Amino acid sequence: MPAARPSFASRIVSWQEAHGRHDLPWQGTRDPYRIWLSEVMLQQTQVATVIPYYRRFLARFPTVRALGAAGEDEVLALWSGLGYYARARNLLAAAHAVCERMGGEFPAAFDALATLPGIGRSTAGAIAAFASGERRAILDANARRVLARHAGVEGDLSRPAILAPLWAEAEARLPAAGIEAYTQGLMDLGAAICLPREPRCTACPVHGDCAARISRRTSEIPGRKVRGEKRRRSIAMLVVLAAGEVLLEKRPSSGIWGGLWSLPEADVAIAPAEALARDWGIEAAEVSPLEPFAHAFTHFTLDVTPWRIRARGVKRAADAKPATWLPLAELDGAALPSPVRRLLRSVAPG
Repeated sequence: MPAARPSFASRIVSWQEAHGRHDLPWQGTRDPYRIWLSEVMLQQTQVATVIPYYRRFLARFPTVRALGAAGEDEVLALWSGLGYYARARNLLAAAHAVCERMGGEFPAAFDALATLPGIGRSTAGAIAAFASGERRAILDANARRVLARHAGVEGDLSRPAILAPLWAEAEARLPAAGIEAYTQGLMDLGAAICLPREPRCTACPVHGDCAARISRRTSEIPGRKVRGEKRRRSIAMLVVLAAGEVLLEKRPSSGIWGGLWSLPEADVAIAPAEALARDWGIEAAEVSPLEPFAHAFTHFTLDVTPWRIRARGVKRAADAKPATWLPLAELDGAALPSPVRRLLRSVAPG
């Protein structure tokens, strides 16, 4: 009689111990604050991108109390370039909640974590597993792919009707012990082996009973969300300079680049000098075009036509849009979107 196949979880744990990642800067700690920072930063962002941001963020805010005492502009400035800026605003909101409701002690238990802004079921499960060894399931993007393929769960995983059975699979496969290695193993396996395209099935520890591999449907499972054609939107950006300073506007909290400082925007059909005078009460002394560029967001592409404008003076009309002047020498410390920062660095001061 053939020997029984080791459980799914035990194979994941053994593989992780031998082949998984063990030297990431947020590993080797039980501090739920540090684990939380890493988990939030890793949402929709690759590890190599996150590492320098994580280190800078932790150096500036070593505790949740330090983060809770920070201003939004400083937090967003450190976050600039990571994208999905609602995550940074939720970090600050969660830090405030911990300081106000939990005595400044970041929780390690799932139930308490799930009450904080920006922490969903999967993120709470990962933090609880790593910080306290609590047996909780995760379904981040990598874990979804591994579990959907192995269990043969078909369909668009963004749909609740499809996601519900996948959560059931995730719960049923939890190991009795070794939750930390198992959780990390699911993440590592999805990142290195069970790839979205051309998965390395022969190197996978659970390929022998993987439903998607057996049916030769790894390219079809999990199902992908049907997306419509990306929309395009066109704007003009005004790089308004005067006495070594640039004019900036604070963006609304909701929408793209929420809460960041950015360049004034105008309709591409309106002359830049006219828009500047009408909306910001500033007279243009000189206007010159800059190289257009496009910036892709998840659901649309922004086509930008930038203009460099020398202001005749900084006096503004009383009913002009709210804005501020920032010295060009202070760009590095400002909470700016990455494409705006790149644009300003390409413009010679003056």
